Amino acid sequence: MPSLAQMNGSLHIHNFYIGKLKAKQEQLFESGPELAMLLDNVAANAEVLTHDIADMECDD
Repeated sequence: MPSLAQMNGSLHIHNFYIGKLKAKQEQLFESGPELAMLLDNVAANAEVLTHDIADMECDD
């Protein structure tokens, strides 16, 4: 299992790219639904990481 620091780093990277993609969301929906689905998948993964990090912090 990854460490808390690794998970926080991964979450930071996810959030960085989510922010960039959300800024271009209008273009994503126009250019193809598969890109919009990719954004949804990345955002969902970041949400799971957020919950996992919170659980790990509570355990410590």
